[in-house]
Parts: sequence; C-alpha cells; structure tokens
Amino acid sequence: MRQLRYSINVTLDGCCHHEAIVPDEELHARAAESIGRADALLFGRVTYEMMESAWRPSAQAVARPEWMEPFAQTIDAAKKYVVSSTLENVDWNAELVRGDLGAAVRELKEQPGKGLFVGGVQLPLALAQLGLIDEYEFVIHPKIVGHGPTLFAGLSKSVDLKLVSRLEYGSGAVAMRYEPIR
Repeated sequence: MRQLRYSINVTLDGCCHHEAIVPDEELHARAAESIGRADALLFGRVTYEMMESAWRPSAQAVARPEWMEPFAQTIDAAKKYVVSSTLENVDWNAELVRGDLGAAVRELKEQPGKGLFVGGVQLPLALAQLGLIDEYEFVIHPKIVGHGPTLFAGLSKSVDLKLVSRLEYGSGAVAMRYEPIR
C-alpha cells in the first residue's frame, strides 16, 4: 500500500499563499527530492493549473535560475492525478480523478509503489477529513503575511500528530514531518 504524503510551505501565521513564500535553492532541491520519492502527485484543479503554468516546459515564459531545473524536471516527469469536477480533460502526464474522493484515493493508495504526494490547500483539507493522509510536512517560513489561504480552515475534527523529523534550512525555514496518531 502506498503512503499519501502532504507537504506545504506555510508562514508563521498559517498562510500558504504561493506568492507570499519564495523558496530558495535549498528548498527547491529538497522539494525535488520529496517529489522524486513518490510514484505520482495528487492535485486539485487549482494546484494543478498553478503548477502546470509555472513548471511545464512549454509554459516557461521567463528564464529561471539553473538551480530550479532539477525541480522543474522532476515535476514535469511525474505522473499526476487531478481531482476536479470542472475540468474536461488534462494532459501533462495527468489523469482526471472523478467521483467519490475517498474511494478513488483509497484505490490509488492500494496500488503498489513508493507513495503519493499531495499539495495544495482544499484537496488536503478533504483528505484530512477522510483520514487518508499518512504523513504531513509543514515547511514553516519565518515570515508573517496576514493574508491568503490558511491551512485546514473548516476542518471538522482535530487530527492528532506525532513529530517524526525536523530539518532546519539556512533561510530559517523549518520542515517538520508528522504522522497521524491513529
């Protein structure tokens, strides 16, 4: 059974707006490594479209630093599952997931492999509600922004977690990985 891992960059005040946090070379390298340890990525529509517009080779409008290339190549090559009721089709090595979210994700998790990696805000909220996330990673940045989406707003039940690792970055960001206490 594959594990479902969630990772998100977040500020000290709980905001996770992608424009508020600018990952550096070290964070990009770690993110590429994390994504590379999964068989597939699981995205909601918003995250899929945002990632596609930023990282698909044909979408690259602006030159980016060379140190971003390993992440770009990793995410470009990754198999992607996109949960959406509004998209008609997807490409970029992606497949639509429709219907009962819990059943669909359980089916993906039951397949053999290294694991699944999920990002975003709304989809992980739904997956947390269903108890389907096996590992949470919060990369907490030393910044307070006061606006933007926040993590798990509207979660109907608490999720107790056990710290399994902690990593400090040169930027002052701290990655903390947790597993649910079941």
